[in-house]
Amino acid sequence: MTELSPTQDRSLADLDRLAQLAEDVIRRARAAGASQAEVAASIDTGLSVNVRLGEVETVEHTRDRGFGLTVYFGQRKGSASTADLNPDSIQATLDQACAIARFTEEDPAAGLADASRMATQFPELDLWHPWHIDTAQAIALGKDIEDAGRSHAGITNSDGAGVQMGESLAVYANSHGFLGRERGTRHSLSLSLIAGDEEGMQRDYWYDSVRAASDFMSAQALGDKAAQRTLARLGAQRLSTRQCPVLFAPEVARGLIGHLVGAVSGGALYRRASFLLDHVGKQVMPSWLNIVERPFLLRGQGSGAFDAEGVATRDSSLIENGVLARYVLGSYSARKLGLESTGNAGGIHNLIVEPGQDDFAGMLRRLGTGLLVTEVMGQGVSTVTGDYSRGAAGFWVESGQIAYPVEEITIAANLRDMYAGIVAVGADVDPRSSILTGSILLEQMTIAGE
Repeated sequence: MTELSPTQDRSLADLDRLAQLAEDVIRRARAAGASQAEVAASIDTGLSVNVRLGEVETVEHTRDRGFGLTVYFGQRKGSASTADLNPDSIQATLDQACAIARFTEEDPAAGLADASRMATQFPELDLWHPWHIDTAQAIALGKDIEDAGRSHAGITNSDGAGVQMGESLAVYANSHGFLGRERGTRHSLSLSLIAGDEEGMQRDYWYDSVRAASDFMSAQALGDKAAQRTLARLGAQRLSTRQCPVLFAPEVARGLIGHLVGAVSGGALYRRASFLLDHVGKQVMPSWLNIVERPFLLRGQGSGAFDAEGVATRDSSLIENGVLARYVLGSYSARKLGLESTGNAGGIHNLIVEPGQDDFAGMLRRLGTGLLVTEVMGQGVSTVTGDYSRGAAGFWVESGQIAYPVEEITIAANLRDMYAGIVAVGADVDPRSSILTGSILLEQMTIAGE
């Protein structure tokens, strides 16, 4: 038998305690008259260190607990939560949830997800990788990252380096008899720098986010990347107003896919607040483009065997040959729409935009002459109409080569046209998110500048 490390042993014991508490509260809720009940309980621990100019700015140790209970009296729903897991607080939470449910209006869509949809298989997804780093080691690592960035000529200041370690334990249980346990780790490193010359100052950053610390890029590489990005922005210019092709760098391109997810998610659809309402089975992207959900990726940022309602996740196409194959639904929104849950209560699980063959340099060549976007700002995106207008910064590209940095511009179009006008997706996939995409080249957008 393999011997468990102290961290593994403690985490499994904590999961057992959360599971026992959840099952006990569900029994008590049923005894109080609830026809259905569900519990989500969690324990999150972490260490966060920030270093600036070689000095420690902050050190934070966290251990947060959460307990949420929802009860149903027929189709009347009541929810309450607490961060205190002592018996008196749990009982007060139960009493409050039951009181709320007794006085709310009936909702025909309310209730647990269908019992037949509950997950029954729980594969090992390699999500648990505790990082045994103490405060002194985290400080030293932060200083190494910052030193690597500040060593570059032209870097004049620093906004600091960050080192974060996180462990999460969670249990979801409901009165169908479902009990699901999850444990995962997320760790990150970051650095923000300032560069200056006679024309002014520029700021940029880089970060890495992983399940296992062994997957981090090196401190030197992260510092170099942050410095190179910051220095590349010196001498930024504004553009005149024009229409041209636009290439979204991978870290920005995932936002475009995020807007797609928002437009095909249940809340927007049953409120009739989406420009993609009634679009299942319709062409929304080029016929060569596919987007699939893969919940079982090892070490995936969005991996999981069940959603926030216990519904089993599964591999599934979202965009198939450019056609919208389905919506993104939990059980409540599915009932409102007369459909079935897609196992997406709580969000998506590793959405992969099928990559093309071109690396980033190849995508620049495909862009030819146009705008490379590396940063977007503002909230000018309407899920209702699809209108897209955001502040942006990046680089002007000529003949497939970066010519100069640009700033203080606005990029605008309609998401419907943007999705239909995707020319290519790069092989330069950014792995730091549950949306996995390379750079995305669009046929045309309007650039508002001088």
